Amino acid sequence: MPPGSVMTFGPHACATPAGFESEWLVTDGLGGYATGTIAGLRTRRYHALLVTPDRQVALAALDPVLSVPGRPDARLAMHEWVSGALEPAGHQLLESFEIVDSVPRWRWRVGEYVLEREVAMTRGRNAVAVVHRLVAAPPGAEVTLTLTALCTWRDADSERYSTGEPLGDLPYRLDGPGWKPVGEWYLGAYHREEAARGLNPLEDLYAAGTFAATLRVGETLTVTACSGEDRDEPLPAGPAVVEEARRRARKLVRQAGARAAADKLLVLAADQFIVEDGGVPAVVAGYPWFGSYLRDTMTAYEGLFLHTGRHAEGRRLLRAHAGLGERMRREELRDADGPLWYVHAVERHIARTDDQELCAELLPAVEAVVAAYTKGTRDGVTVDPLDGLLALDAQHAGLTWMNARLPRGPVTPRDGKPVEMNALWANALGAISVLRERCGRDASVVHARRDAARAQFVKRFRAPDGWLYDLVDAGPAPYPKGGSGVHDDSVLRPNQLLAFSLPYGFGTEEPHLRDVVLRAVGGELLTPLGLRTHAPREYGYEGAHRGGVVARDTAYHQGAVWPWWLGPYADALCAAGRPADALLGAVEAHLGECGLGSVSEIAEGDAPHRATGAPFSARSVAAVLHARAVIRQNCNLQRSEKTKLSREARPRTRRNALR
Repeated sequence: MPPGSVMTFGPHACATPAGFESEWLVTDGLGGYATGTIAGLRTRRYHALLVTPDRQVALAALDPVLSVPGRPDARLAMHEWVSGALEPAGHQLLESFEIVDSVPRWRWRVGEYVLEREVAMTRGRNAVAVVHRLVAAPPGAEVTLTLTALCTWRDADSERYSTGEPLGDLPYRLDGPGWKPVGEWYLGAYHREEAARGLNPLEDLYAAGTFAATLRVGETLTVTACSGEDRDEPLPAGPAVVEEARRRARKLVRQAGARAAADKLLVLAADQFIVEDGGVPAVVAGYPWFGSYLRDTMTAYEGLFLHTGRHAEGRRLLRAHAGLGERMRREELRDADGPLWYVHAVERHIARTDDQELCAELLPAVEAVVAAYTKGTRDGVTVDPLDGLLALDAQHAGLTWMNARLPRGPVTPRDGKPVEMNALWANALGAISVLRERCGRDASVVHARRDAARAQFVKRFRAPDGWLYDLVDAGPAPYPKGGSGVHDDSVLRPNQLLAFSLPYGFGTEEPHLRDVVLRAVGGELLTPLGLRTHAPREYGYEGAHRGGVVARDTAYHQGAVWPWWLGPYADALCAAGRPADALLGAVEAHLGECGLGSVSEIAEGDAPHRATGAPFSARSVAAVLHARAVIRQNCNLQRSEKTKLSREARPRTRRNALR
């Protein structure tokens, strides 16, 4: 990988199956996007040049044909059809693909002629510019470039088929030179990734018309597509849209102070998830199919906002959620632990920025969250008066982060007292204590609650195996081993790491227990791309994540690897003084494999840990950004300590001894 925010792939990578799997993404800052593979093959129903913020697929493709004097027309597009045919096969003419400062660029070579395509979106507007430039040709030569616009208008999670009639008026605008209507349906477009997910892989596409222009070296043909109420307002010229996207990317990298190549890529990846929703910052959990959710937003907050220098946007986001405590009492959020992550995000923001004004403003908000849990939330969470720990009722057992569901109910029920929720609970009490002290308020009562929760936590969750129970006071297990009723579940999962990774967890108070947990988690759950959700030796482990919906949802939290757990794992390792500098090598290499410049949502538990799920994940990117920062800080501290010890160990010179 070249230095800087540049990724380059040669003709072999573009023309082999790797080119069908590596995906690019550009976003508009509103939730809309354009995405596809480096080979140009649409392997997902989500692949398109324009998808709206409310996830309507608009412009599916622009198929280029290059007419060169004295040669047959070169068809540069690529499609797969229900028959199995790959036609046309323009990927065979690709000489390179690269992403330069967040902008994808393809170059096709036809003898002495080289055509380039770049794709960029406007920030704050659902509009895309697709710029074609002739970059090489014999002296004085000219070519004709024709682009067929393949259109649709459908929900991104569904398909559309030909009715035999024209598609009709579309709620988006296409602009470009030399337009000629076509009005023809292309039948049986095939999406291999949807077939692999057990979903319908077929759709029909409407060839609405063609754009065309004659080009000499250096000249461009741009097609723009725009949706929304402002679609009739003019857009900047295509090359200007591309240059503005690059300029913005360079500014984000400078703002974050990123120097290493991986850090630059991750900063730009983080930007793809941060959007404006009604004038308020929000976080898209992942592309191409996820929306915005409280848990994902707040889990990813530290990495996306604090490690990228986006404190002002983060401040606005945190303030927008100030009414969370009241909402917890009035409505079902379908999120049992997201509010606890909100308390964590608020405390981390204030600790990093020393924003006293925000501390005073949001202290009542985070105290309201704790009060809502104490009184009982609409999501079935309450404080058990016997031990002061959080309990989740059976009716809401699928509302933690392990939220996969089948028709029979949650795959991994979390009713009872989940270890991660109670680690977050103790951390929230500790965070509020610190925030109260910052505001000059008495924190003794909250300190006492936190100390009591810590004592009960260690007492209740310490398992005979040496690590922590995953659940205590749990209902019947989803994978019965005999017996039923209330029990404590000692299955080895990564959830217990939060007890030692969070700033107000128990790592410093229980160093021996922390070391036992780290050995167990590192020995059985750690993989190159993250932590398994289930130990392979345990009953119910699923090492593959493939097949239909039921098979994939069953494996989602029963063995799948989640990169976002690398953040808590790095925190716990560094807090324990254990080496972590070799932790992220594989995930950094992964930046150039699947979602380019980004980190996948999950990977398979079994080697070689094939990445799966959403190829662009906010929590995964945030965790790697955070882990890199924590490890770098830890390494700097260790070097500083070694230097100090080295100086103290030096023998005094004779001159100093005489003094």
